[in-house]
Parts: sequence; C-alpha cells; structure tokens
Amino acid sequence: MNKFNFKTNLDSGTSKVQQLVDALIRSINFKMLREGDPLPSVNDLMKESGLSRDTVFKSYSELKRRGIVEAIPNKGYFVTRSQKQVFLFLDTFKAYKEVLYNSFKQNLPRNVMVDINFHHYNFDLFESTIRNSIGKFNSYIIMNFNHPEIPEIINEIDQDKLLLIDWQIHSKEGQSKVYQDFGESVYRCLNSGWHLLRKYSEVVCVYPEYTFHPIDSVENIKRFCSDHKLKFSVIYDVSDLDIQVGKVYMVFEDIDLAAILEQAKQKKFRLKDDFGILSYNDTPMKKFIAQGITVISTDFKLMGQKAAEFALSNSKQDFMVPTELIIRDSL
Repeated sequence: MNKFNFKTNLDSGTSKVQQLVDALIRSINFKMLREGDPLPSVNDLMKESGLSRDTVFKSYSELKRRGIVEAIPNKGYFVTRSQKQVFLFLDTFKAYKEVLYNSFKQNLPRNVMVDINFHHYNFDLFESTIRNSIGKFNSYIIMNFNHPEIPEIINEIDQDKLLLIDWQIHSKEGQSKVYQDFGESVYRCLNSGWHLLRKYSEVVCVYPEYTFHPIDSVENIKRFCSDHKLKFSVIYDVSDLDIQVGKVYMVFEDIDLAAILEQAKQKKFRLKDDFGILSYNDTPMKKFIAQGITVISTDFKLMGQKAAEFALSNSKQDFMVPTELIIRDSL
C-alpha cells in the first residue's frame, strides 16, 4: 500500500502511538486515505515503520474508539470518516480562557481534534508555532496581539481557514473574526453603573507594565471620568498601590485584585462601604470572592460557541461578542 508512509520522529515529545494517530488523521483529512480505504495491516506497518505490534494496535484502537476507522474481522481496518483537525492558538490559559475553551470543546463533535497552543505574547514563539502548523490543519483559530509583524505571519495561513478571536487588532477586511470591544463598550458599561460609581471620589486604574490588556479600556475609563466630573488616576507600578477610603479601583489582572483585597484586610477596610472594586474579565470564582466582585466582561462562553461554529464549517464570521457590566457587592 503506497497511500500512507510513516516515520517516527525520535526527537518529538509526543508518544509514538499519538504520532501514528496524528499522521493517519492527517492522511484522511487531506484525502490521501478516503472513506472505505483500508489502513495498512498491522504487520505491514510494523515492517515498514519499525514500530512494535503494541504501538500499531494501540493507535488503531484509538482511531476505532473515535469512530474514524472500523475493524472488520479477517479483513483489517477501514476508514469510516474523516476527523477535522483544528489549530487553537491562545495567548495564556487564565480562568476566563478556560471558560472559552470548555465552551469551544463542548460545541464540537467527537470527530474534531483540537491542538491547543499558547504564545504568551512571545513573537518568536508565535511565529515558529504558526509556521510549523501551516498546511496541517483544517481550521486555524488564533488570538493575535499587538506586534507589527503579526499581520505578515497570519497572512501565510489560508484565509478561508483562519478565524481571529478576542482582539481584532491587525484584522483586515474579509478576515473572519469573533472579537470583543475594549473601548466604547467599556464606556457604555461604566455609564450603566453610574448609579453605583457616583458615590466614589476617584476612579483609580491599576494598569501595571506587565499587563497586555489593550490601552483602549483605560482611555475610555478616563473619558467616562471626564464626562462625569470624576477624578481619575492610573497606577502603573503595583508597588505604589495604597488603597484609600472613597476610591474605586479598576483592576485588569487578577493578581492585582488579590493584592488589593489583601491590603484592604490589613487596613480593615470594608469593601463597598469604604472603597470599591471593578474588575475586568469575569471568572467562575469572582461571584464568590468577597461576596462578589463586580466585573466588566465579554461573554467568553458565547465566544467559544462562535469559534466552534467556524471550526465545523469555516464559514465567514464577523461577530462582536457583547461586553456587559455584571453588578455584584464590590461597588
């Protein structure tokens, strides 16, 4: 049989079983093997690739478990259907990204395999991971970030297979995207919470140097404060944080939220009565922390659903996920 050839990558951290599974799935997806075609016999694949009988058998059993191949007694293994392979590239795996990922996976059938990667805003890692993935997947779902060379890299991907999610920076006309708005939506959310914010004398943005959150949010918070005659300030160095009575703190990173709550405990400040907290990005725990943290957040569950829709069909998308103010007891 000449349709499938396999060679183990001895330098890979992936097991031989998984390497063979992935190689067979790629062959099916790219029509080298089609529905009804036989897979190489266990003996033939052992002889050609040098794999053990146990490795080949485990790989075929995994494909059978997923419903991609079937075993016919005395005849061998045959392709029953293809398995879509999706490349998912996130920035980091924070709690709210877990909500997105779980929603994404829950909205996909079993015959879709997701290869999840993280770039941590490292351009070299972003570039090498993208370039190593080109031509290997049916869909590419990518969180990009603010770097001038990003467009050149993502333009190397088949644009019909590409979906940009979360941040539409560097997106161009005609590219599929499912994104949130970090600017005007923040202003609108603050307006909807004006009845709670008006009791504070100042809005303090905790915007540390290590955050990658778009500056658009800070600019719109400043605009809101200007329009409502509220004092506004920004803390860039968290070591300068000294919470004061009568102020509300806008926090973008959860580690800073913890620092504020710890400092409040030391000063014996009462949240909501003495000071306020407004956090960005909801997580499952924020409804329980300190009787509930008020958040400005997009709907990451919906973002995951929309990304899954694209993974299944590669149909064009241009959808802004709504951002809302979720009021709890921290204001």
